Amino acid sequence: MSIGLLALIAFIPIALALVLMVGMRWPATKAMPLAWAACALGGILIWQLPAGYVAALSLQGVVTAISILIIVFGAILILHTLKYSGGMETIQCGFQNISADPRVQAIIIGYLFAAFIEGAAGFGTPAALAAPLLLALGFPPLAAAVVCLVFNSFPVTFGAVGTPVILGLKFLRGLVEQAVATGGAGVNFDSMEAFNHLIGQWSTIMHLPMIIILPIFMLGFISRFFGPERSWMPGFRAWKFCVFAAVAFIVPYLFFAWFVGPEFPSLIGGLIGLGVVVWGARRGIAVPKDTWSFGPQSKWEEDWVGTVRPEEDCKFEAHMSQFRAWMPYVLIGIILVITRIPELGLKGFLAAQKIPFNNILGYESVNAAIAYLYLPGTIPFILVALLTVGIHGMKGGNVSRAWSDSFKKMKNPTIALFFAVALVSIFRGSGIGDAALNPNSYPSMPLAMADFVASIAGQAWPIFAGFVGGLGSFITGSNTVSDLLFAEFQWGMASQLDLPHQVIVAAQAVGGAFGNMICIHNIVAVCAVVGLSGQEGAIIRKTFWPFLLYGLVVGLMVTLMSYVFMPNLF
Repeated sequence: MSIGLLALIAFIPIALALVLMVGMRWPATKAMPLAWAACALGGILIWQLPAGYVAALSLQGVVTAISILIIVFGAILILHTLKYSGGMETIQCGFQNISADPRVQAIIIGYLFAAFIEGAAGFGTPAALAAPLLLALGFPPLAAAVVCLVFNSFPVTFGAVGTPVILGLKFLRGLVEQAVATGGAGVNFDSMEAFNHLIGQWSTIMHLPMIIILPIFMLGFISRFFGPERSWMPGFRAWKFCVFAAVAFIVPYLFFAWFVGPEFPSLIGGLIGLGVVVWGARRGIAVPKDTWSFGPQSKWEEDWVGTVRPEEDCKFEAHMSQFRAWMPYVLIGIILVITRIPELGLKGFLAAQKIPFNNILGYESVNAAIAYLYLPGTIPFILVALLTVGIHGMKGGNVSRAWSDSFKKMKNPTIALFFAVALVSIFRGSGIGDAALNPNSYPSMPLAMADFVASIAGQAWPIFAGFVGGLGSFITGSNTVSDLLFAEFQWGMASQLDLPHQVIVAAQAVGGAFGNMICIHNIVAVCAVVGLSGQEGAIIRKTFWPFLLYGLVVGLMVTLMSYVFMPNLF
């Protein structure tokens, strides 16, 4: 069967999910089971995968989904624990003292605080933590979700202490070592570690324009689609504050990427940027002179709000000191750093504690595990929620209500994620090299789509390289997994078209980052924590446009680096 036809068949489950959720406004709880069924049928009928193997892959996806759901539950539990302890209202009161302007709050929480959390934890954690904070400050839930999903892009290449680069590119080691041994033009690296460092360096250059453009664009976006004026201009008027925040992040981000390595750019950039911008906002540095708002809730559109409605015209009261109120988030940040840096010794121990599911349904290649202590949902989220009971002096009734409310929120995301991640597992497992399982030796479904795009793009590949990385994140829910899927393919395209390998692979790492905006896993998770389960399609309709803008800007950067600047560097 031709690669074009395979690509078309592989795209059917994605197209079905998009049509149902975006076009027909179905909730993910109904759309994803049908998309999974279409994927399973394609695997059995076209790829000729054994039905038992497809079932095993689906169960593998369910196990993986449980890990994601633990993260979602932990994020929801933190939110409800702070709600019933009085800590959230205290934080709201403190933010009003910094700035009551949602534009400033979006930058501090969605742009910088989330970047720090991404650098420490990754795996969809930032949006799941930041969106409820914005919701609590009076953002419409849909606006809070969109802002946090879109901003969870530029830090993702270096998320979870550099995991997408360090782990995601591991299958390139043999190709890199071969390139070092044979030499040749453009090979200015002498080891896999040096190559990873280069990927980090060039990734920051590709991200750089959008790190500055994105906050300005998104503030205009929220004032255009969620403001009473329905105009871009109120958001754009905060451009000075956006540039101030971008520079505060960029300086440490670039320094650590270029002179240290891929582990810390987002983590340190987010932490230093957050401190600098909060300090500046308190002193009015670059803060807009006018104060903008979303307007009265009576004029909000119906799909902006789900089951959780922000307080309106509420005078927030501080129930404790700001230090005590923020202590749970401080502890989350500290614990994430301590448990994610290998040199500190805890990462290896926690990651090794797993509930294994080996040889699922008897298939040796189908395995999964739940790293129950390494998941952010358990350590630190659930752990910190328990500690908060004592820190905030919570009464038993409030603790019970926090846990009860958190469990009630898990029904819809559980259904959606089980089928969404099962679909992903079939996608990834469809290209197995075992002739008994894949008798036609077809490429995996994602690789078939990428091959087809490559056959059309030709020398214009630099424009499309980032979008392929974005496709990987959209399908798999992970920049790391996107890199694992497509890094070798991107290397092959660079070799075939005589393009700089480090530039094209960096484009993959960057594309996997901005693909998080439209990733169904992340969207389902964020919908769960802000009470928008069933509104996944509405979010994709909003996040698609910044995704497209980001991809086009990155494509332009990759083209310039491939054909204009890079040849002169060697």
